[in-house]
Amino acid sequence: MDKTQIKIDYKKCGPNARIDPRECRKCMNVCDPAVFLMHPTLEEHKDPYNPEKWLVTPVWPCMCTGCMRCAQVCPEQAITVKAQRSLYQLRQP
Repeated sequence: MDKTQIKIDYKKCGPNARIDPRECRKCMNVCDPAVFLMHPTLEEHKDPYNPEKWLVTPVWPCMCTGCMRCAQVCPEQAITVKAQRSLYQLRQP
């Protein structure tokens, strides 16, 4: 079985992009299974307790239902989803 693939273009959504992921969060807000995680980049930060560069990463694509809402609400069209049957869908009656 093929896995669902979720890709984020970090040139459009990320530390050097026009929109800061901390201010947007739209993909995270519409994703009911909580596929995405926001985390600081691995770069060195001036203040490690207040990092200034963040990324949104699809850490649980197997939970993706294929609804495509994350891609639809992204103001930068930075998210692409190639949905397959996920483990989440297999557990549904």
